[in-house]
Amino acid sequence: QVQLVESGGGLVQAGGSLRLSCAASGRTLSRYTMGWFRQAPGKEREFVAAVRWNSGIGFYADSVKGRFFISRDDAKNTVLLQMNTLKPEDTATYSCAASLVYLAATPTQYHSWGQGTQVTVSS
Repeated sequence: QVQLVESGGGLVQAGGSLRLSCAASGRTLSRYTMGWFRQAPGKEREFVAAVRWNSGIGFYADSVKGRFFISRDDAKNTVLLQMNTLKPEDTATYSCAASLVYLAATPTQYHSWGQGTQVTVSS
């Protein structure tokens, strides 16, 4: 089992940037697809981005494509989500997760989750 802890959330104005970090412990992430999801109040959890650990290539939800960028730091066993040009509709709790499915993009494909970090974008 891998343990995940997110950090980097906060309050930012529309158009600003934030960088979220997901630190993993317990196991190396070399076998996992790592994903970011978000959930706004009253809405279902939605896929944001994911990266296959051994490829470094990310894939994204259409709503964030071109604004968000996912990457991983091998040395620190960490996954990062750089969020640019933030919009009020990006406001949500962001969680990272680990999956053994190669191109996992749905919550049910992920087996380990962090507690989440709040991102609030003001207009």
